[in-house]
Amino acid sequence: MPDIKLFSCTNSEYLAEKISDYYGYPLAKREVRKFADGEMQVVINESVRGAYTFFICSTFSPADNLLELLLMIDSAKRASANYITAVIPYFGYARQDRKDKPRVPISSKLIANLLMAAGAHRVMTMDLHADQIQGFFDIPVDHLKSEAIFMPYLQKQDLSNTIFASPDVGGVKRARSFAKYFNCDLVICDKERRVANEVAAITVIGEVAGKDVILVDDIVDTAGTLCKAADALIEKGANSVRALCTHPVLSGNAYINIANSKITEIITTDTIPLREKSEKIKVLSCAQLFARAIRNTHEYKSIAALFVDK
Repeated sequence: MPDIKLFSCTNSEYLAEKISDYYGYPLAKREVRKFADGEMQVVINESVRGAYTFFICSTFSPADNLLELLLMIDSAKRASANYITAVIPYFGYARQDRKDKPRVPISSKLIANLLMAAGAHRVMTMDLHADQIQGFFDIPVDHLKSEAIFMPYLQKQDLSNTIFASPDVGGVKRARSFAKYFNCDLVICDKERRVANEVAAITVIGEVAGKDVILVDDIVDTAGTLCKAADALIEKGANSVRALCTHPVLSGNAYINIANSKITEIITTDTIPLREKSEKIKVLSCAQLFARAIRNTHEYKSIAALFVDK
């Protein structure tokens, strides 16, 4: 079996170190140098010839994370690595997956092209904003689900009075998955958005009176949608509102919005590091899930074994 090398981008070391601990193999050595004007140079400081190389890098802001990942992949390809996997817990630009107006890019397709052009043989990620992004790649994509993290956590909770909710129509499939698994009802929050990152109005479809509601979403950015959905649900008679969100982007006034909202708790993962601490945000690590996925890939085992059996 080929040797394995685990690498981390600079800003993803917090997660890569946990993944390497679960895997039981140390991170390989690399360094990133910068010229005076900010130009980046990546140096891999050990041999990767014939090795299975895994580059762990969430492509959250700034864009340097993505550029560093591309440069590391290119370095490994030119150093004769046998198989290169880009491990991208948070796949940036996934929200731009189609042309919804004239003269706009399909950014997630462009990122897919860049990764393949750099030399990646495989991509491993979690909770893409749209499942069809997998089709933008001409290489295998391991699309892990946060359900494998959230569902075991929720199984330890009292869900006898719980109902699941989607904060928008686009997330119904995601929320329905939880509702079916726990045999709970589902409600939908239909949002009207006039400009990006700003929700004009929310209509609740379904009965929530007297229920403890759990909102299910993949990304929490400014938290505007979640907070307004929570307000609408409380106004409809819900006892409490919690949220499951895979990727804590939390930009702008997100932390203030959450602190001032009627949301009791947001349960998220560490695909992106938190910029601030919040009593309302609980983080569950995705490191063990990715470590198991990396091991299964290296040992030619099934990735399907990591999905929750519904």
